Amino acid sequence: MTAHHTAVLGRNLTDPSRAAHEKDLEAGLKPPVFDQIVIPEEFGPVDLLVDDLKVKRFAFSQDDHGDWYLRAGPDGPRIGHAALLANDLLQLFTLKYAASQVVGLHTEEELWFDRPVLVGQRVRLTGRYVDTYERRGQGYVVMEADARDEEGRTLVRHRGVEIMRTTPGEVAGRGSAGPATGRRAGDDFDTSLPLAERLGGNALPGMGLEPLRKEITFEQMAVFSRIGEFVTNIHDNLATARAGGLPLPIVQGQQLVCYVSELLTRAFGAEWFRTGWLHVKFLRPVSAFDRIEAAGAVREVERDGSRTRIGLDVWVRRGDGTLAAVGWARGEVPTRRPKHAILPFAGIM
Repeated sequence: MTAHHTAVLGRNLTDPSRAAHEKDLEAGLKPPVFDQIVIPEEFGPVDLLVDDLKVKRFAFSQDDHGDWYLRAGPDGPRIGHAALLANDLLQLFTLKYAASQVVGLHTEEELWFDRPVLVGQRVRLTGRYVDTYERRGQGYVVMEADARDEEGRTLVRHRGVEIMRTTPGEVAGRGSAGPATGRRAGDDFDTSLPLAERLGGNALPGMGLEPLRKEITFEQMAVFSRIGEFVTNIHDNLATARAGGLPLPIVQGQQLVCYVSELLTRAFGAEWFRTGWLHVKFLRPVSAFDRIEAAGAVREVERDGSRTRIGLDVWVRRGDGTLAAVGWARGEVPTRRPKHAILPFAGIM
């Protein structure tokens, strides 16, 4: 094993300061191609420190500067964004595969949120390849990973599907919104009901969420996609994107997932960090400088005494109105929801 594969304690998966004395930061790593995959294949463990800069960096990349992340959480201590570690989990495979040679496509993402991540906390990430398959001439790999606190309790769990090596400009747009939970995701809602910014026990099926709108800059994309670790890819480099048949760098699918998680944090409040589940399929790429709109609609409401479980369809639209991603989400709220600690950017008293 090389130094790339050993556990580190920093804010990144790898230590970019190695560039001061190492010529090739990816020396000894495998090429990221389908026939190099081993099932099962383990990644990590890697220890990360969720420090102030890691949280502020994510806040910049997502344009999400909520009070819970920069000042104080709903229970006192500062917390990280719900999806703060999502890209670290997705990228764990690059501990053994050369990240700057990756020219693939993330096609599907599933996240479970079990506990909030505290600022200043040490977390341990582990992952594994669990399956491969071929479809339409493309090789897919399935990865599972999780982040745990120092007591071994899970914070966030990840399951993702990715095309390991392809020409993104040729494959992008083939995605399907087909069933993953037994029901096809839709982007419609009942226009006779008011749009909801936050959800409570009075949620109704058909109720739409107030959309979350973002303009995505190239700088935000590059920071999210690990330019700080000197990783070159179709998300942070124009030449690499064009070599992959794309006119511009495209937004990493996981970054879109994080926008949806922000939408759902706003809707469920603190409960999203403990009960949230999100499953997204990617349909079309979003290019640098585009605007997106993340939205959703309530599909199922199940009241059980003091708790209410709410299921939704969620989606992301590109600036031209076409769908970039669709999916499913679920979370819980108190049936009689308190009026405090609802919006992470509203100020907690």
